[in-house]
Amino acid sequence: MGLGPDAVQVEGWGNVGKEKGKTKKNKRKDEEESGCWIRFRLRGICISLRPKVDVSTSSAITTCESKSTNDGSSGQPVVPIVSGSTTTSNGESSSFTSRVGEDLKIASQLRKFTFNELKCATRNFRPESLLGEGGFGCVFKGWIEENGTAPVKPGTGLTVAVKTLNHDGHQGHKEWLAEVNFLGELLHPNLVKLVGYCIEDDQRLLVYEYMPRGSLENHLFRRSLPLPWSIRMKIALGAAKGLTFLHEEAERPVIYRDFKTSNILLDADYIAKLSDFGLAKDGPEGDKTHVSTRVMGTYGYAAPEYVMTGHLTSKSDVYSFGVVLLEMMTGRRSMDKNRPNGEHNLVEWARPYLGERRRFYRLIDPRLEGNFSIKGAQKAAHLAQRCLSRDPKVRPLMSDVVEALKPLVNLKDMASSSPLFQTLQAERAASQSSNQNARNGFKTHASVRSLSNCSLASSQSHQSAKPNSKQASFT
Repeated sequence: MGLGPDAVQVEGWGNVGKEKGKTKKNKRKDEEESGCWIRFRLRGICISLRPKVDVSTSSAITTCESKSTNDGSSGQPVVPIVSGSTTTSNGESSSFTSRVGEDLKIASQLRKFTFNELKCATRNFRPESLLGEGGFGCVFKGWIEENGTAPVKPGTGLTVAVKTLNHDGHQGHKEWLAEVNFLGELLHPNLVKLVGYCIEDDQRLLVYEYMPRGSLENHLFRRSLPLPWSIRMKIALGAAKGLTFLHEEAERPVIYRDFKTSNILLDADYIAKLSDFGLAKDGPEGDKTHVSTRVMGTYGYAAPEYVMTGHLTSKSDVYSFGVVLLEMMTGRRSMDKNRPNGEHNLVEWARPYLGERRRFYRLIDPRLEGNFSIKGAQKAAHLAQRCLSRDPKVRPLMSDVVEALKPLVNLKDMASSSPLFQTLQAERAASQSSNQNARNGFKTHASVRSLSNCSLASSQSHQSAKPNSKQASFT
C-alpha cells in the first residue's frame, strides 16, 4: 500500500529553508509552474494534478494557504488533489454520494474528515509530504489532532498517512470501499489501523496510522545494509499472525489476496502490519469450498491454482506467504528479469534446494555473511516448501505457520561459527573459483587463438608479397 516510503522516501522539511532563500522572481515562477501542471513520478506517474476551476476548491485552497502563511511555511508549492472531471453538477454529486452511502458500512470508531482538513494536514499535499505510491493513489504524511480531525503543526499531534484515490474508474472506487469496509471493522495488532476517511463530492481519501519504518520491500531490496536474520523472522511471524487473524479469528473469514513485501509495513519496533485491503474478499461461507472471482493480485505471488481457475481460498494466501518467506530468506525478489536464465522466477529456482539439508545454504541471502541461525534457516526452508506446495490441500493453516515460526525468532546457533557451514562455504568458494578459472581459461585460450590467427595472417600476407617481388625482378 505504501503508507511508508514504498517507492520514494520524501521525509522532513529540509527544502523549506531553500525556498525562503529564493528570489521573488524565482518563487513567482515556481508558483506559476506548480499551478499549471504538476506530476509526481514514482514507478511511472503516480498522479497528475491540474487546478480545478471550482469555487469550493478555490476557497479551500485560499483557507489552507492563509494557515500555511501563519506557521511560517509560505512559499511552498500548493498542490490540490482534484478529480478528473471538471463539470460535475450538484445533482450528479448528490447522486454519487447517496450511491456510495448505500455501499459504505461505516464503523463507529472511524473519523470523518473534510477534504480541506486533510489538505491542510498534509501541508497542501506538497512534495515534501509525499511518502509513496499506494495501490490506487499517492500517500502523504500528515498531522492531525490526537482525538479529532483538525490539522495541527508538523511534529505535533497524531502522525498519519493520507492516501488519495486516483480517479481511474469503477475499480478504484471498489477498492476504496473494500478498504473502508474491511479495515473499518477489523482490528488487530498486525493490521494497519484505519483512522478515518474523507468522502466529499467525488473526493475519496483514507487516513491510516503512520508506519515509520516503511515497507518490508524497502528493507529487503533497497537498503544497503541487510536486514538482520532475527528481524526477518520477527517480521515473518507478525505477518503470519495477521493472516491467521483474517482466516481463522475474524468474525467473518477474509482472504487477503495481495500478500507481498510492499504491503507489509513496519512500525518503529519492526512489528509487521498488513496494509492495502483493496483486493480483499470475504471467504467462502457454508459448504462452499472457494470463492470464484476475477484473477487479481501481483504476478509472482499468486497461487497457481488461483491463476488457472479463479478459485480463491485461504490457501491462496498461504502460497503467497511462502513466496514472501523465500524473499526474506534469499534477499531476492519473487520475479527478477535481471537474474541469469533459470533464476527469474524465485520459486522455481529455489524448489530444488528447499528439501536439501546440505544445499539449503544456497538459498540464504549472501549479504548476511553467516549471521543467521542454521537450524532456523533449515526450518524456514521446510516451512516455505510446505506453503509452496502445488497441491493447496497440503499447505498448512496459517495458525500452524505461526506455531512453526515462534521458536525461530530467538535461535542463536549462528552459521558463522558452525563447522558444517564453514565446510559448505569452502565448497562454495572452491566452486566459484573453479568457474572463474574456467572463464579466465576460456578468455586466455581465445586470446591465444586470436593471436595465432593474427600471426598466421601476417605470415601469409608476407609470403604472398615475395613472389610478386621475384616475378617483377625476373621480368
